[in-house]
Parts: sequence; structure tokens; C-alpha cells
Amino acid sequence: MNNIVSACGAEQGLITVDQALDLIRDKIQVLETENLKLNQALNRYLAEDIYSSINLPLFSQSAVDGYALSAPSTIEPNRSFALVGEIQAGHASELQLTQGQAVRIFTGAKIPLGTTTVARQEIVKIIDSSRIEITESLKAHTDIRDVGEEIAVGDLLASSGQQLSVGAIASLSMAGIQTVNVFQYPKVAVVITGDEVAASVEDFAAGKIFDANAPLIQAWFQQQSQQVEIFHVADTEHAVTALIQTLSKAYDLILTTGGVSVGDYDFIRPVTLNLGFEQIFWKVKQKPGKPIFFATLQRADHSACYLLGLPGNPAAVYMGMQIYTSAVLNALQGQKQPPNWFSAVLTHDVKMDARERFLRMSASFDQSILKVKSLSKQQSHMLSNLMQANCLVRIPAGQTMLEGQIVQGLFIGS
Repeated sequence: MNNIVSACGAEQGLITVDQALDLIRDKIQVLETENLKLNQALNRYLAEDIYSSINLPLFSQSAVDGYALSAPSTIEPNRSFALVGEIQAGHASELQLTQGQAVRIFTGAKIPLGTTTVARQEIVKIIDSSRIEITESLKAHTDIRDVGEEIAVGDLLASSGQQLSVGAIASLSMAGIQTVNVFQYPKVAVVITGDEVAASVEDFAAGKIFDANAPLIQAWFQQQSQQVEIFHVADTEHAVTALIQTLSKAYDLILTTGGVSVGDYDFIRPVTLNLGFEQIFWKVKQKPGKPIFFATLQRADHSACYLLGLPGNPAAVYMGMQIYTSAVLNALQGQKQPPNWFSAVLTHDVKMDARERFLRMSASFDQSILKVKSLSKQQSHMLSNLMQANCLVRIPAGQTMLEGQIVQGLFIGS
């Protein structure tokens, strides 16, 4: 009896999670590129390498507030210098120091010719308005930022395929980059199927439920700094056909929830195939989300529309967004690397299942070791444990995992 239960949902012919992800990466056609202002390109993927046209720093400059000095070698304590001027950051100066001279200088200001070292102001004693004294020994070339020490003209700043994070944008801005060539972001339509979705509390009397999938998906895309359009469609073949046909002409990706299994009102797959889409895969040996569906339509202009059909249960939708929707969006933008799985130690046993499972877990460090702990309420219609979960953990098919064993996981957004 136990063997019959454990094999449920793992019939012959199902592909694995990794096979499904490989198919997504292999079959997807990368989108065209566009040129954007750098301040509009957060989270976008570069379509070309970027090289520096300038040195950083642009000129040799002071690393501290202090005094630029000219001396032949190491400066011993109590050595005095003639103070001949002041240079502020952002102000040009024609000053040129000779041996025994000093100039007041501020952080980031251009080092005058003849400077051999800089003394921070904490080790300088002011004798009078025209003379200073160094109170500690000071080596040559102290606190000088050399021209080009961080980046030289021609250095690679960023590589094609790199995602533009906040830090990347800041770094490129400092190097004077104002526009970037990036892959276009996919135009995405989200289709929520199901007559069971309630529009008001009064609908509960008719057996309807509140919709979690549309808010979940919209928030997920907002976290990626992207906008999507959301459509609701009735569970009729005519309504589904009309909507998918219209959307397939204008969008790069149609993301659907529900209607991909074998029920009497599951129209997404048959309608999609009737409209000329080619099935790439249907059903994956996983839990939750086995009846996931992926298909492609080649349009007359040689562009493609992709349809990713997720099951309707909210936990399956959430897992599908983190694993599969991410893979599709990345592949469309030229990113065809596997997910960045982490490794962690299980803190408890996990029973065997015929399918690979994605469990919502809590990950934390214990004496520098990353450990994961499963949360209760893992059923596919439940989402409440997402209040505590910060990762999805892969439990291999057909294996009982024991406390202390290593598992793979994926961190999920807050």
C-alpha cells in the first residue's frame, strides 16, 4: 500500500526538473536589444561588454584631509614645511611643490605636481599661517590615490549577460557610462483561469474563493521591477481560445494559472495546441506542480510567443514562479545558466516520495554552517508558511533524506 501511495503522480514518461529547465534554455529564442539610460536599467541584462574610456581616479588625488608634501624620502617626526596654499576637492590648481613645501589639501582634491606624500591632518601641527610640522614619521606616497589605480582606459567594466544591480549601476556611473545596450524585457501577459474566483465576500455562498494567484504573481514581478498585464478568463473553451489567440499576437510570454491538467474544464493545453503552439513539455516529476505546461508559437515575423502554464494551486504557482518563470525570463534575455542552488544541512529527516519535491523551509546559519528546517502546512493549496519561509529546498525523488544530509535549495525573495 505504501508503494502505491508514494508512486502517485509519478507515472512513466515524466521528465525531471533539470530536464525541464534544460528544455527551456535550449528552446527559447533570445529577444532583441535596446539602448536605455543607465538610470532606467536596474535589473536588466547587458547585451554587450562595456569598456572604460577613462581612468579611475581621473587624476592622482588625496585620500584624506591633510597636507600634500614634497620631500626626498621618509619624513621623520618634527620635520617642518612651508605652507604655500590650499586645494579643495573639485578645484583646479596650478600649484607645483618644491622640496620642503606643503599645501593644505582635502579628500578627492587633485595632487599638485611635486607631491611625494600626503600627511593626514591628525599628524600635522600648525606652527603659524605659513608653516606646519609633522608629528609622526611618514613614508613616501602615503594616502595618494594614483590615476587609474582602480580602472585604466580600456579595462573591462561589465560583461555581456551581467545583470545590472544597484552596485553595477553605481560603478558604471562613476566611470561616466550614461547609456547601456540591454536585452529587451519580455512583454508578459498573465492569465488567471477559473470560475471559482470570488469578486466579493457574497460570492462565498456560491462556493467561490479569494484569488491569491493574481496578487502573488503581480507582487513577484514588482519585486523584479517589472510590470505585467493580468487577465481573468472564464472556464470555457471559447473564452480561453479568444483570449490566448489575442495575447499570442502581442506578448512574448503568456503565463497562465490553472487549466493545465486533465479535468473537464482544463482548456489551456488543448486550446493552445489547437492555435498552433508546439508543446515543449507537459508534466514534470515534481511536487507541487506536476502538470506544468510549456509551449512555443512561431509568428509570421519569425518572433516567438511562449506559454508557460502553471497549475492553479497557489503553492504550485509560487514554486513555478521561482523556478520556471525565472528560467523563462532569463533565457529570453540571454541568460541560460542553471539556477544558483545553494547547499545546506538538513536539521531533520524527510520522508521519501516518488517525485522530486520543493519544500518551503527556513534557512539560517548555525556556527557558520547553513542549515535548513522544513515548515508545516506544505500542501499545494496552502501558502501561510510563506510568512516564515526564505528558501525552497529540493528533496530528490525516491530518497529518504536524513538529518545531517546535504540538500540543494534556492533563496526566495522576502
